[in-house]
Amino acid sequence: MSKKAIIFDLDGVIVDTAKYHYLAWRELAIQLGFDFTEAQNEQLKGVSRVRSLEILLDLGNVSLEEEEKTKLLIEKNNQYLEYIAEMDHSEILPGIDDLLHYLKLNKVPFSLGSASKNARLILETLELLDLFDAIVDGNDVSTAKPDPEVFLIAAQKLGVDPENCIVIEDAQAGIEAANKANMLSIGIGDEKVLQDANYILNDTSELTIDFIQKLID
Repeated sequence: MSKKAIIFDLDGVIVDTAKYHYLAWRELAIQLGFDFTEAQNEQLKGVSRVRSLEILLDLGNVSLEEEEKTKLLIEKNNQYLEYIAEMDHSEILPGIDDLLHYLKLNKVPFSLGSASKNARLILETLELLDLFDAIVDGNDVSTAKPDPEVFLIAAQKLGVDPENCIVIEDAQAGIEAANKANMLSIGIGDEKVLQDANYILNDTSELTIDFIQKLID
């Protein structure tokens, strides 16, 4: 068994559910009387659902009571769940399916480390759930990224020291969390946003088996 372990973020790394989050948040914004752009949606990357709503309300200059906020969070999540229920295996990002199966075959432990509370449902829909050695999602943590809690719990579940873990992330908050946890960080996306990552790749197609193999050897 490998002495190294890999922790995958979900959105933007395994599958692009960000577009569905965006559509659900935008519907909520329109309902509240303002528009919500894709550029503004970048502020919600890697952020908890509660914090995302706060950012959205700030953008629209909308002030609500806690009870109303709770209703909106449920409404947004229900809309999002309707979208992801339509997903299938074809929506797994390029190269990820092959990489996960390669890691499994070669007994390299790997976990999910995601802020999403729907992570298990999404992995099940994509027929990937049974591949993971551990799942840590928004239901398992008390503090969101950039706090390293999610990755430290994942390392513990995998039985691997944090310094022997490799985190794959697409959000700046996730890279910051990985670095705080003393883990090697790989950023997927814009190098200006992910400049603190140890490695930066344009997209998941660059996350090749050869590239990962060099890191775990």
